[in-house]
Amino acid sequence: MVEKVITLENISLVDFLGVDNSNIKEVASAFPKTKIISRGNEIRIQGSGTEILKINDILNSLVNHYHKYGKVTHTNVKNYIEQENPVLEIDKEDVLVYGTKGFVIKPKTRNQQLLVDAVKKNDVVFALGPAGTGKTYISVALAVRALKNKEIKKIIITRPAVEAGENLGFLPGDLKEKIDPYLRPIYDALGDMIQHEKLKYYRESGVIEIAPLAYMRGRTLNNAFILLDEAQNTTGMQMKMFLTRLGPQSKLIINGDQSQVDLPRNQNSGLIEAVDILKNISGISIINLEAKDVVRHQIVKDIVNAYDLAKVKNVSNGKKD
Repeated sequence: MVEKVITLENISLVDFLGVDNSNIKEVASAFPKTKIISRGNEIRIQGSGTEILKINDILNSLVNHYHKYGKVTHTNVKNYIEQENPVLEIDKEDVLVYGTKGFVIKPKTRNQQLLVDAVKKNDVVFALGPAGTGKTYISVALAVRALKNKEIKKIIITRPAVEAGENLGFLPGDLKEKIDPYLRPIYDALGDMIQHEKLKYYRESGVIEIAPLAYMRGRTLNNAFILLDEAQNTTGMQMKMFLTRLGPQSKLIINGDQSQVDLPRNQNSGLIEAVDILKNISGISIINLEAKDVVRHQIVKDIVNAYDLAKVKNVSNGKKD
């Protein structure tokens, strides 16, 4: 039997625990094989490691909820329990994962759904499209779901270090530390889907690895869900190197925006080259997301459309990008 003690700090116990500890009793009733004891500002959990981890996630969500809203209700408790142990009826609604802040993460557009379906059927998927279409977010959600369902043993997320150019040399730390700021969207997405404590454990234990593309050379990536972000900034040789890292029981999603290539003008994008070379290979799917798939502010769609229109005009006038 494993035991974990959680200490509640800067929390009104009656607003958090409920009258007569009713909120904690609700959690305990959902995990009958685990013993939960609340005394003062301490919650003691005794049971299996798996259930304790789930209960810890629920209590962390409730603590975050309390600090945001000042109170935890019986309905809040039931919602967070349901998110950790979703019923089958909810799973049928294309839910990918449940967010740490209580929201459902699932495809919001037809092309996002096509991306999800493509990953189910193929081991290598290219997700192409402009900013804001959910390429990275949906890809991270698919990876997290595969990890939670124990379909894979680890998540590997990488990207090339291109647009920083020589500025990387002026940043402190090694290559990984220099590129970390450019991986912020990945960290943000993971933070939306995995509780902070668990995410920290996954990072420290190597279950989730976030690293520059250069760190992939020479490796074979087995039993993993692999995501290459900003792939338009790979060279042809980098892309070939990365694609040939794929090992057994692994899936690979390659995200990129073909209109945002930051490579020097004399270098071709490895993403554009790979899509052309590999488009007819069985087991590889190419999904194109468009301005209509943008799920950010409405004006982002207008911006993307305006740039696309300007590009068409430049081409018709004989101008180059």
